[in-house]
Amino acid sequence: MSSASRKRPKPRARDPSPPFRLLREPPHSLFPSKDELLKLVAVIAIAASVAAACNYVVGFFNRQPKPFCDSGGELQDPVSDFCEPCPENGQCSDGKLECVHGYKKHGRICIEDGVINKTAKKLSELLERHVCDAYARVLCDEVGKIWFDKADITKILDDHVLKESIGLKDDTFTFAKRKAMETAESLLETRTVLDGGREFKCPDLLAELHKPIFCCIRQWIHSHILLVVAISGLLLGLTRFLWIIRRKMYLSSRAEELYEQVCEILEDNAMRAKTAQDEGEPWMVASWLRDHLLLPKERKDKQLWKKVEELIVEDSRIDQHPKLIKGESKIVLEWQVDGSLSSNMKLKRATSKTKLSSSIDVSSGHEQGKTNICKSLFS
Repeated sequence: MSSASRKRPKPRARDPSPPFRLLREPPHSLFPSKDELLKLVAVIAIAASVAAACNYVVGFFNRQPKPFCDSGGELQDPVSDFCEPCPENGQCSDGKLECVHGYKKHGRICIEDGVINKTAKKLSELLERHVCDAYARVLCDEVGKIWFDKADITKILDDHVLKESIGLKDDTFTFAKRKAMETAESLLETRTVLDGGREFKCPDLLAELHKPIFCCIRQWIHSHILLVVAISGLLLGLTRFLWIIRRKMYLSSRAEELYEQVCEILEDNAMRAKTAQDEGEPWMVASWLRDHLLLPKERKDKQLWKKVEELIVEDSRIDQHPKLIKGESKIVLEWQVDGSLSSNMKLKRATSKTKLSSSIDVSSGHEQGKTNICKSLFS
């Protein structure tokens, strides 16, 4: 028995129950992997962002703006939760906004009206031009006006409206005119008269800019009269000096030209009288020669022929002496040289021209002969 009991195998330990085994070793597929966890977090973040954005957009479009606080009411808290302060240049009543004249509604604020501003600027420029032009005329010793009262300013604006036919409503134009008056008051000089009214005047520096150009020139000349006289005298003297120089140059060149013509005429007349065998006179009357050579407008210039006479007196080839012609004493001119240098020069020039023309004819004939010989050889 004892041996049997000793050889009896030991009983095996039983496996633990399944619930305890799960708690002790969880399966690997129970938790997601690291990549899957990151994807899950990204999806949740995107979904939350989209939900928040949609909630904000829906709330923004469904939000009702706060009404405006009444302009005439008690002072409201700027950060009040019940109403919004009325914006500048606006009038608020029952929570609604209305802009004053000269401004227009732009969202929940009031901005300046561009048409009214343009009209007001145009009117202010008109006032400046009218007032300053009138003062400039006074400064130029002409009929004008210096001070303008409010009635004059209003009349200027109304006359401009009638001429230009500005398409604005009465109240809108009144506001534009009032704004133009405010601009004019800041630009023009003002003073208060005894009755309490105000008058306007263009500043002196601004009036100087409105003077006409001829007025400015006249006043500048008047204030610098000594300088103008000195410069004018200098210019006149310089002009006179240049005219005298030009006159002398003209007389000298023209007198030499006439003198050469006189010499040629006297020389030709002497040679013709010599070959005619006492049928012609070798002399010529000086006055007749003068009237023949001078142009009608040059005959009035006594200095021109006097200059020619001086050249004739200096020439030893010409003799001048008085002679009784038809019972009247006249000065005659006579050529005293036979075969003068001028005649020889003329003859040489004519001979040289003849030789030159003959050489040209010979050379052309020689070339023509060469051409004919070549043609006969190659034909």
